[in-house]
Amino acid sequence: MKIVVCVKFVPDIQADRRLGQDGRVVRDGGDGTLNELDENAVEAALALAEAAGDSEVVALTVGPAGAEDAVRRALQMGADRGVQVLDDALAGSDVFGTVTALAAAVRRIAADGPVDLVLTGMAALDGLTSLLPAALAAELDLPQLTLAAEVAVEDGAVRIRRELDGASETLAAPLPALVSVTDQANAPRYPNFKGIMAARKKPIQVLALADVGVDPAAVGAAGARTRIVGSSPRPPREDRVLITDDGTAGTRLAQYLAERKLV
Repeated sequence: MKIVVCVKFVPDIQADRRLGQDGRVVRDGGDGTLNELDENAVEAALALAEAAGDSEVVALTVGPAGAEDAVRRALQMGADRGVQVLDDALAGSDVFGTVTALAAAVRRIAADGPVDLVLTGMAALDGLTSLLPAALAAELDLPQLTLAAEVAVEDGAVRIRRELDGASETLAAPLPALVSVTDQANAPRYPNFKGIMAARKKPIQVLALADVGVDPAAVGAAGARTRIVGSSPRPPREDRVLITDDGTAGTRLAQYLAERKLV
């Protein structure tokens, strides 16, 4: 079984995050990292590969040179090899441009043998659109099972459990398929020293847009279907109430909450 897991390099969630004058996320304000929710996708891919045996997990990303770090992290966790689509024309891509490049790369990977499953996280912590899984499934013409809290593959089909408000549902689709997983799906493994050292020898294939057959005009700022029309910093909160505990703080806090119908 061949599993492609999509990963993204995002600004550290603890860093100062903002949009620049060009409407793009400023990515030089702190260290980048593998998108935290993609770690769940990597873990799900590794668990499925281990259960199936004779499987390959390919970590795939689209992004600038620094995005290699996200792939490298996936390799440290246990992925077998990595693929990065790297091209200056990708700068400014929205989710649709990113999907175009990812889908083309998946097809390129499938040229060496069919891809049985594409896995993604539920969202990227820099954009939080949650649009990519469904858009990528549509571009690849694959059945999509999204927001999976549990994933299993058996008898040529993938089955997921999805948690809803007050209910749980089970869905299935024949392979090949695309699945997005939530942070409830698993607890991602932490790379050990052996995995970190082994990752140094694992290959990362770097592909340009020409290598995957994508017209530069279809991606980047030129091909974007969305644009940022304005942004401003979140204003500081001015309604904060500071209570000094003189023995009545608990009562005053309860009154404050009750008056605002928060309890």
